[in-house]
Amino acid sequence: MVCRVSTTLAPAPEAAPSAPAPPRRRTRVLALPEARWALASLVAFLLALPLDLGGAPAWTYGPLYAVAYAAGGWEPALEGLRALREKTLDVDLLMIVAALGAAAIGQVLDGALLIVIFATSGALEALATARTADSVRGLLDLAPTTATRVRDGNEETVPTADLAVGDLVLVRPGERIGADGTVVEGAGEVDQATITGESLPVLKRSGDDVFAGTLNGTGALRVRVGRDPADSVIARIVTLVAEASRTKAPTQLFIEKIEQRYSVGVVVATLAVFGIPLAFGADLTDALLRAMTFMIVASPCAVVLATMPPLLSAIANAGRHGVLVKSAVAMERLGEIDTAALDKTGTLTEGTPEVTAVHPLAGSGVGEDALLALAAAAEHPSEHPLARAIVAAARARGLRIAPVEDFTAAPGRGVTAVVDGRTVHVGRADSPEGAETTVRVTRDGTLLGTLALTDRLRADAAPATAALTALTGTAPTLLTGDHAAAAARVAEATGITDVRAGLLPEDKVEAVRERERAGRKVLFVGDGVNDAPALAAAHAGVAMGGARLDLALETADAVVVRDELTAVPAVVRLSRRARRLVVQNLAVAGVFITVLVLWDLIGHLPLPLGVAGHEGSTVLVGLNGLRLLRESAWRSE
Repeated sequence: MVCRVSTTLAPAPEAAPSAPAPPRRRTRVLALPEARWALASLVAFLLALPLDLGGAPAWTYGPLYAVAYAAGGWEPALEGLRALREKTLDVDLLMIVAALGAAAIGQVLDGALLIVIFATSGALEALATARTADSVRGLLDLAPTTATRVRDGNEETVPTADLAVGDLVLVRPGERIGADGTVVEGAGEVDQATITGESLPVLKRSGDDVFAGTLNGTGALRVRVGRDPADSVIARIVTLVAEASRTKAPTQLFIEKIEQRYSVGVVVATLAVFGIPLAFGADLTDALLRAMTFMIVASPCAVVLATMPPLLSAIANAGRHGVLVKSAVAMERLGEIDTAALDKTGTLTEGTPEVTAVHPLAGSGVGEDALLALAAAAEHPSEHPLARAIVAAARARGLRIAPVEDFTAAPGRGVTAVVDGRTVHVGRADSPEGAETTVRVTRDGTLLGTLALTDRLRADAAPATAALTALTGTAPTLLTGDHAAAAARVAEATGITDVRAGLLPEDKVEAVRERERAGRKVLFVGDGVNDAPALAAAHAGVAMGGARLDLALETADAVVVRDELTAVPAVVRLSRRARRLVVQNLAVAGVFITVLVLWDLIGHLPLPLGVAGHEGSTVLVGLNGLRLLRESAWRSE
């Protein structure tokens, strides 16, 4: 590969129409200018080679070699000259000088071979970078180009780019939602797997948030636009991936700091390799050939490319599995953590209550099902999370939910409704220190029983904490603002022993900094809302996306879009693999450079072999980094 790290991204796809999901796009090789120029250089070289080796007149193959030089070398030469104008020495320029030097002493074939390999490597790098961005940039295809805006009762079709915050949009069944917003009327099941990774459509009703690009299944929705389409979750995800591809990890920055000095050293050493033997009577051609070979094999192309391909590949792989890592710096830092701290609500738990027990009062004359059915009927018109949990529990048991009259809701006091001609009241009982939320159900003022609700533990909470323990060598710490009893219940279920409950956001920050002061590198995992300060304070912060994906994108180093807790240890493992590959790449590059340089100085290294060794090591380093694009890199332990 070439010595610079390309930031070429796949061309931004045009927005697709609303309705079915468009096909996933991949950047075609010849869509990249680097690939077209490399192909032209290769074709010219392959046409010239048999003529040259077959003894044909020079006029038959000379122009073809010239085309190979020009097509494959003009862009790096131009970039090198621009860098030189800014008083920096680009190692690409060294390759071009070496190729021209080889041609000047009659080694036209060897110089052309260097140019062809150099250009082909650059095309491979550009393609790898483009493919890295393809999978997430493809999200733009999901955003519809038009939307139905409703104004003064009239419907009009407008470009989604023209929507403004506050506009009312009609989304019919089978259409894609044009902007992030809130449902104000209607109900429908929305497939939002492209954003949250949920395998089943989600019922959306008045008050629920929806995302641009998600597919409305059944029922028409009227959505109030809450965010400019250019600032939608999809658009911001694409921006984050593009920025991540352009950021540089600390290792890469360190390499670039020494690259300039090293390049100047290579130039000085090349002049010495040429001048010293010449001063002692060596043949001019031999001295120049040895110097050109030295310049090629000593150039640090493989070293420069040792860092970014593994990290960018890891970012792309994580993105395919629903984890957005915001930068190469963040990816590198994830692999450095040696302890973890976890939030409870929305992280270890799902953040939504469920009915765990139904307790009819002895002598009340109602059983469990009758008590739950009464509570569900009274709560059915309510949008409160506890009401939804009670209704869901009744439906799960197949119970009939009776119609109600005279429904009223009093904040903090519960709901009252007339069910089958009798007044039913459902309200929270006073049990602030318990691990459960208790709800009282009365009919005509007589207590019938209680319901117990708890925040449901994630199914993957215990495996995720066990995996983090194995990775760091210490069990995670639970940091929560909830009361001690609820925290203890979750800790017991997940194998966590270090529990800190009743914490305010600033207390969580202090707990993280306490560990940082002790020399630990803390990974904090939260839901991205009240955990934002702790996410920012930790060595690495991972946010569970969920419903507040927008805030999580702003705060954390990485976001688990699919809301799967086991993705957290998986991305840490992936980061550590990327760091190991960086070390491997640096070792491979160092060995190749050392062996080839010593061979050239002590013995006689043929220029073609030097070219093949140098560029081969660069390609090897790049391909080694791209191993992390494979599916097995995510699954491996």
